[in-house]
Amino acid sequence: MHQVRTLPERPGVYIMRDASGDVIYIGKATRLRDRVRSYFGSSRSLEPKVRALAEQVATIDHVVTRNEAEALHLEATLVKRHQPAHNVRLKDDKHYPYLKVDVQNPWPRVTITRRVENDGARYFGPYASAGSVRRTLDVVKKLFPWRSCTKEITGTDPRPCLDYFIKRCIAPCTAYCTPEEYAEVIRETILFLEGRSGEVLRHVNADMQRASEALEFERAARLRDQAEAIRRVTERQQMATTTPLDADVLGLARADDEACVQIFFVRGTVVADTDSFMLDGTQDWSDAEVLSAFVAQFYESATYVPRHVLLSASPADSEQLLDLLRERRGGAVELTAPVRGDRRALVTSAEDNARQALVMHHARWVADRGKTETALAMLQDELDLPHPPQRIECYDISTIQGTNTVASMVVFEGGQPRTDQYRRFRVKTVDGQDDFASMREVLGRRFKQVAERRRRELAGEQVEAPEEPSPWDAVPDLVIIDGGKGQLGAVLDVMRDLGLRDVPVCGLAKREEEIFVADVSESIRLPRDSEALYLVQRIRDEAHRFAVTYHRKLRGKSATQSVLDSVPGIGPKRKRALLRKYGSVKGIREASVDDVAATVGFTRALAESVKRSL
Repeated sequence: MHQVRTLPERPGVYIMRDASGDVIYIGKATRLRDRVRSYFGSSRSLEPKVRALAEQVATIDHVVTRNEAEALHLEATLVKRHQPAHNVRLKDDKHYPYLKVDVQNPWPRVTITRRVENDGARYFGPYASAGSVRRTLDVVKKLFPWRSCTKEITGTDPRPCLDYFIKRCIAPCTAYCTPEEYAEVIRETILFLEGRSGEVLRHVNADMQRASEALEFERAARLRDQAEAIRRVTERQQMATTTPLDADVLGLARADDEACVQIFFVRGTVVADTDSFMLDGTQDWSDAEVLSAFVAQFYESATYVPRHVLLSASPADSEQLLDLLRERRGGAVELTAPVRGDRRALVTSAEDNARQALVMHHARWVADRGKTETALAMLQDELDLPHPPQRIECYDISTIQGTNTVASMVVFEGGQPRTDQYRRFRVKTVDGQDDFASMREVLGRRFKQVAERRRRELAGEQVEAPEEPSPWDAVPDLVIIDGGKGQLGAVLDVMRDLGLRDVPVCGLAKREEEIFVADVSESIRLPRDSEALYLVQRIRDEAHRFAVTYHRKLRGKSATQSVLDSVPGIGPKRKRALLRKYGSVKGIREASVDDVAATVGFTRALAESVKRSL
């Protein structure tokens, strides 16, 4: 191209556009003219990916930089902004979320933001998704009682909000704490977000000891509970090494045109947090090039760069990447691909998790992109169905030691969930834990109406079609039971008794993901990477989630009712007043008689009755 001759012999970034002006590729170069010229040599000497790109280029823009490191930084920024089709790019990267601690304010809070600003606040991230950052925020809020409100703090409020009573805030609004005590909470929050949970635990234990020696027993008890909560969270973190390490561990997994990078954030001797990031456009790139692109784009916006970055493979442009990381950190950084020892074990574990994340992404991919025809056709073939199962129903039982036993029914049509047709069942006729009997009851209730309509049709009776379609009238193309041969046998008995032997039923056993069908002794195992397996796993997991959610709701409701409803004089209105004031039965139990008596609608005698009952 004639434009190539006008490019300078200097470091910089080149931007290739197609005939419509869309950016299709962004690259960096030590010498712009030489690098861009290489795209337009003899077609026989070019790689297929380069030849395909060159054929689409209509115009080339460029930006000159002072050095290669600056070019790498600019390339990462522009790729994230334009998302060119031929670049390796972080998937759906608009602005990744961060946690923000506004330490520049007198009474800081922790919030979620998608923009890092030079405003004096502390930022932590980026996180892969809103779900990731919200889970972290939820953990931090449970451990450290900073304020979540946006009101102006004057210290003159007459009483604190509910957060104080459930120990989620130390109430600066009512001057229940000093500015120094609140600042200590924020300092511990920041230390925890930095992964220094051991240091936080030492501070909290020291404060607890000082409070106890000063006879401040209420504060000491609060700090004791906080230390125990931090200890539980820390114990759930995976042990990483026997020697302290400040490192990010990057494991890469690939499939077709997509890749996943799993990051372990190792702080001290534990994996303090993990996250996974999807990448697009990786099909024609080597592992080294994919990792190089990811490192440049991720750390270009990361708020913290550790002392060590451990990778699955040595990245391309490692010297330029090191310059970028050192500049971002403001100090020395090691970028290595370990081959043995504890560090290699960490990378291997990250790679395993990346593969699992890619599998889960593919499960969502089947549904999100509508790629279900192949999955349904495979199910038809493997399960010997008369046609692809357009309507699939799945059932799951949820119980704990036979209490509050419930079941779920989820419906997928054309591979997509029909949430309006989901149904829940409370098991009524089964005492204790008997999944087989529970499944028989639920399927009997579900298909009783279908069986009755068929019986009337066979008897020659006129059966009018319902004015509005109902899930109870539909006959599924496939019924999936969460369980193995035992659960399947129980359901087949029910379907036979109802005269519905023509409705296909299968059982999906979770341990090996085996499928059992009637009259076949051997299980069916779908290929691990097949869309059919992704689909049935998703349907099964949705049924499990729906059942467990209902079971938890009933269990929590019965736990609350069984205590308060047994107190003479406590009706629904007074019970609501207590729960609104204290948040839980535990909060009521910890309150004084005088405080309960001060609740609207209560007398001292009634408060004493409540306390005795609890």
